[in-house]
Amino acid sequence: MIVFRKGESMSLEDKLSGWTNPSSDTEQEKQDRTERMIREAIGSHAPFNNCTLKIYTKGSYANNTNVRSDSDVDIAVECTDVLYWDEAESGTHIPGKPYEGIWTPAKLRSELVAALKAKFPNQVDDTGTTAIQINSSSARVDADVVPCFSYQYYMKQGSRSGTKIFKTDGDSIVNYPAQQLENGIAKNKQTGYAYKKAVRILKRMENAMTADGTFRKLPSFFIECLAFNCPNSVFDHSTWTACLREMLVHIWNQLQGEEPFTERWVEASDCFYLFYPGQKWTREDGRGYAKAAWNYLGFK
Repeated sequence: MIVFRKGESMSLEDKLSGWTNPSSDTEQEKQDRTERMIREAIGSHAPFNNCTLKIYTKGSYANNTNVRSDSDVDIAVECTDVLYWDEAESGTHIPGKPYEGIWTPAKLRSELVAALKAKFPNQVDDTGTTAIQINSSSARVDADVVPCFSYQYYMKQGSRSGTKIFKTDGDSIVNYPAQQLENGIAKNKQTGYAYKKAVRILKRMENAMTADGTFRKLPSFFIECLAFNCPNSVFDHSTWTACLREMLVHIWNQLQGEEPFTERWVEASDCFYLFYPGQKWTREDGRGYAKAAWNYLGFK
């Protein structure tokens, strides 16, 4: 059930409508300031004078689906001097001359750590295997800075551009942030700009249930992907109550049973399946969230 403060009276529709809003102006200012200061730190670091970098936000902040409780900023620092690649089938791509410069994954990460520590003394945590974390202050939000390299995936017909992240534990990750951004913009337009508002409702719902112990914490990106896999017709309602009801029914029904061989759900980039062995979440997590949210809202 929705719990209100003493003396507060609000309908469920009013509550859900309020949950569609992005971060407050104050929070947005903190996010923008955090991004700007990180850019300044990297731009003033002399070793990067001989390195071509693309610096950009990704995740919920870039996609405008962030809410106050998930307001940290994810920033990719992509070294474009080096191109890593894979191919769908052997012989699809003819490689060029191997890179012979100094920018290895270890070198890029160490210089980023040095640049950030100079700008944010005693506020940088570089113990994580993937991101370099900058802790928040009264004027900034938390930030995750991710060193990465340009990446290309070659297929029989065309190729796909992304980034490759080298973790300190020896593993690596391929991401497609540009595709996630493009797909989110497209789906938002296709749904009459309801998609991103609905994502914020689901995220705030997850935050509320986590806060009172109704349900466990789930990654913000996973919540966004649940909404992305809902058909556009689900968002075509005159009230958010009706929209959310149909979204939760769709998630619950479609995630029954084992992972199918066809019509599988995808990440918001549409470049990876959403569920596969070793993923951070499962089909059961999606169904559990839908059931908990349904009960939390008092739907019948």
